[in-house]
Amino acid sequence: MSLERKVTIIPPVPKFIHRVAIYCRVSTRSQEQLDSLANQISYLTRLVTAKIDWHLVDIYIDIKPGSNTSARNEFERMINDCQNGKIDIIVTKSVSRFGRNTAATLNALNTIRSCRVDVYFENEEIHTSSGQNTFVISLLEGIAQEESTSRSKNISWGILRKIESGDAALLRRKCYGFYQDNAGDLQIQQEEANIVKLIFDMYLNGASVIKIVQELESRALTSPSGKAKWCKRTIDSILSNEKYTGNVIACKTYNKGFPETKRYTNRGEKDKYIAFGCNPAIISDEEFKMVQEEKNRRSNVIKSEDGIKRKTTHYSSKHKEG
Repeated sequence: MSLERKVTIIPPVPKFIHRVAIYCRVSTRSQEQLDSLANQISYLTRLVTAKIDWHLVDIYIDIKPGSNTSARNEFERMINDCQNGKIDIIVTKSVSRFGRNTAATLNALNTIRSCRVDVYFENEEIHTSSGQNTFVISLLEGIAQEESTSRSKNISWGILRKIESGDAALLRRKCYGFYQDNAGDLQIQQEEANIVKLIFDMYLNGASVIKIVQELESRALTSPSGKAKWCKRTIDSILSNEKYTGNVIACKTYNKGFPETKRYTNRGEKDKYIAFGCNPAIISDEEFKMVQEEKNRRSNVIKSEDGIKRKTTHYSSKHKEG
C-alpha cells in the first residue's frame, strides 16, 4: 500500500519584526487624485502585509502640494514618530511623493536617516538605508522637480490661452449678486443685486464703509456668507469688483513660479486681461469708475516717487452727512 506524501513549507520565523509605516500624498481633492490616493494605499498595504517580517503600524496621508512641506501635517507627524522611535521603515510610492523640492526632500530624508529609519521608494526600488543611493535619490528628485516645473508652466499656459479666447471658467466664477445657470453662465440674483446697488449708491453719496455696514445690519440684510454681521473688507471687495459692470479682469495676482505657491498682487509685473460682456451688468461703467476715483480720494495712502506715505487726516462721512 503506497502512501500519498504531502509536503508543506514551513517559513522561517523572523528574528526581528520591522515596524513599517506607509506615506501617501496627492496634490488636490479632485476625483482623479482621490482615486489615485486610494490605489496607493491599497497597493502599499498589500505590499507591506505580504512580508512576514514587516508589521504595519500606521498610514500617513496628505492632500497637499509637494512644494510646501510645512503644510503637510501628516508628513510632520511621521517625522515626529521617527524621532520618537515608533517606525523602522517607511514605504512610499515614489521619490516625488516626498515633495518636488529637491533640497527640502533631501533634508527630510537626512532627518529620517538620522533616526535610523529606512525609506523604501517602491517605484524606484530604492532603500535609503544604503548610503550609495543618496546621489540617485537626489538625481531622481531633481528630475521630478523639473517635470513639475514644466507641468506647472504648461497648465498656466493653457489657462492663459483660455482667458484669451474668453472660454476660461474663472471668467464665470460666481460672486455675490449672481447665480450660475445650468449652462454655467452668470445670471443676476435680484435681491443680492439690489444690495450691491445700495452699497454703490451709499458710497457715492458720501457714506463711509462703516456707515454702509451699519445701514445693512439695521435693515437685517445678510452678508454674502449668510451672516447678520457685515465686515468692512466685504464692502470694500464689492466696491472693487469690476464684475458688477459685466466685465472681468483676469490675472490680478501672480506667483513667481514653481515651487513657490505665494501669490502677489499684479501691479504691472505681468500681463492682465480684461474680458468684456462676461455677464449681465448690475452697475454701469460710469458709476464703477466714479467709485474707484472716490476710493482713491478717500484713501489714507499717497503713492509717489518717494514711496508710500499716509495722510495726516482720515476721511469721515460726517463731512458730507453732517
